[in-house]
Amino acid sequence: MAWIILVIAGLFEVGWAIGLKYTEGFTRLWPTIWTVLAMGISLYLLGIAMKSLPVGTAYSVWVGVGAVGTVILGVVLLRDPVNTVRIVSVVLIIAGIIGLKLSTPA
Repeated sequence: MAWIILVIAGLFEVGWAIGLKYTEGFTRLWPTIWTVLAMGISLYLLGIAMKSLPVGTAYSVWVGVGAVGTVILGVVLLRDPVNTVRIVSVVLIIAGIIGLKLSTPA
């Protein structure tokens, strides 16, 4: 269950990372509210997951899920550039997440 909570926490991290772009420096009310709410939920769920997962694993997976999701949504929503090095880098992050999952009991 901790792994599911951790992945959900990572998805909320994606939400607030992308949300930061839409806040325009925290000058837009509703995107700012969503972003701050997503931050709180993400950190809360990360804390819950850390009750039973090692801190290094939990934090790394949380950041990894957030990074991969943010890159993908950046490409889809914000037209961030796509190139071979970026794709390979994202694949390596995913491999790292899988490796941490396989090497961590719980």
